[in-house]
Amino acid sequence: MALPVSVRACAALRDLALRSARLRGSFPAVQLTPRRWLNLQEYQSKKLMADHGVTVQRFFVADSADDALEAAQRLKAKEIVLKAQILAGGRGKGTFNSGLKGGVHLTKDPKTVAQLAKQMIGYNLSTKQTPKDGVKVKKVMVAEALNISRETYFAILMDRACNGPVMVGSPQGGVDIEEVAVTSPELIFKEEIDIFEGVQDHQALQMAKNLGFKGPLQQQAADQIKKLYNLFLKIDATQVEVNPFGETPEGQVVCFDAKINFDDNAEFRQKEIFAMDDKSENEPIENEAAKYDLKYIGLDGNIACFVNGAGLAMATCDIISLNGGKPANFLDLGGGVKEAQVYQAFKLLTADPKVEAILVNIFGGIVNCAIIANGITKACRELELKVPLVVRLEGTNVHEAQRILNESGLPITSASDLEDAAKKAVASVAKK
Repeated sequence: MALPVSVRACAALRDLALRSARLRGSFPAVQLTPRRWLNLQEYQSKKLMADHGVTVQRFFVADSADDALEAAQRLKAKEIVLKAQILAGGRGKGTFNSGLKGGVHLTKDPKTVAQLAKQMIGYNLSTKQTPKDGVKVKKVMVAEALNISRETYFAILMDRACNGPVMVGSPQGGVDIEEVAVTSPELIFKEEIDIFEGVQDHQALQMAKNLGFKGPLQQQAADQIKKLYNLFLKIDATQVEVNPFGETPEGQVVCFDAKINFDDNAEFRQKEIFAMDDKSENEPIENEAAKYDLKYIGLDGNIACFVNGAGLAMATCDIISLNGGKPANFLDLGGGVKEAQVYQAFKLLTADPKVEAILVNIFGGIVNCAIIANGITKACRELELKVPLVVRLEGTNVHEAQRILNESGLPITSASDLEDAAKKAVASVAKK
């Protein structure tokens, strides 16, 4: 049975952190910058690439069986691949509630495309990464199926250590790059990019050579690398990862699959891209939290976690678990906190019937603890909080924050540190 989506969401954050650590372990200068809040479907990422001259499979998008048939006929391809468009991975091994098995199918007959699409569109697809009931498929991608004679890995990502972008590549593609970094670090190649000069011809050719492209394919791969860097710049990406970056038996270099992460600070100038954000697969509470610049991930327990920063959130979840409790969620305030956000955060947390206690764990670096304290007291009064509240604050203006809480007259339990906070939160639930 598939894990609940909320649990997998938290695991995904851990995986991202582990992924960065593994690559940095083999290449200390490489740092991945995950961006989980902008979700693009596969066809949207491929369209961005195609619009910038990057070679991808020819494809069309359909939202009905008739449109899928028409798309398959227009492709005039020897073989066609039909892919259900959902954000979750593992589509190929998923199952539909229509009875169809697999969210990815190959066929040479356009009529079969229509029959398959009829069993995909409007039905729920369940994979290892979806909720138990699956996710409704609203669109399918009808693409030209290409044979791959060789797979490599290529990525451009931001690297804090060199204050700019780097290229990372490996002749071993189509597999988890983290495994390659651990088992065969000599097969991972890195090249820093001068932000003023961009990717130079000799750099692109050397990377193509390192990836194992030979003859005319070497120049073709170098051209694709330069176009990928142009894409990286134009869309304000923090990472463009192509895996596999492959070659076909016909002698064509193709970006078969890509993952693109975006700089959320560039949203003001990338409005068209951010407007494509697919929130339809999010939990409703996640979308509601986003309206107030809050980041929410639901879990399966009964102790709500109210924090600032994903790292602190995971640490809070862990220490609750270590003390015998179960986190109900974590809600990340971020850095630019206002009292109104604190109020909305409490409103979201108390709306969850599973929540039997709330643990506030704030480390005030750029966050003013006094603002948090004022928001907490306002929320407690106006929402008539009925569950135990444990608060641990540390950092900027913490003494003023403690004074506000202590003089509020509200039943707020203060904690000296995270361990103390977790124990008190777990104990408050156990008393019920």
